[in-house]
Amino acid sequence: MSQPPVIEGLAFVLGDDVNTDIHCSNKYLPGKDPDYVAAHAFEQLDPAMASQISGQGGGILVAGEHFGINSSREQAVHVLKIMKVRAIVAKSFGRQFFRNAINNGMPVFECDTDRIVAGELLTLDLTSGSIRLGGGAEIATQPLPPEILAILRVGGLIPFLQRYPDWRFA
Repeated sequence: MSQPPVIEGLAFVLGDDVNTDIHCSNKYLPGKDPDYVAAHAFEQLDPAMASQISGQGGGILVAGEHFGINSSREQAVHVLKIMKVRAIVAKSFGRQFFRNAINNGMPVFECDTDRIVAGELLTLDLTSGSIRLGGGAEIATQPLPPEILAILRVGGLIPFLQRYPDWRFA
């Protein structure tokens, strides 16, 4: 599934140091299917969070420092997609998680998240790298490189390589 250039969704705000065990707990892996794991995501932070995100039809995760640290587990992104998370905005990401997100078609933005309030509608522009808050204010981020935007547009690295095996996408 490809990504539109503009993504809207309600903000679901987390704190700092949210590692992948918090939303894709290894106590459920292996042996449980991803839908089961998604139903229990973030229960250490808020037992109702997974059902709130899914119940709203998805949304945008907002975190502080170091989102996704401690794991190279690709299932962490798959679980978020099952929950209908549309994008993740954080002050910083674990590098492996960041790469897994891009490879699996999940947009990620690094910026100061202090002004983002839980429940407000966010509008993310992948091309410009801007985030419009519910009240109209904007947060500038570093725009993603054209290569990453191209990967996100087609839904991830595998669909990108199938379509552009020689990386000629411009």
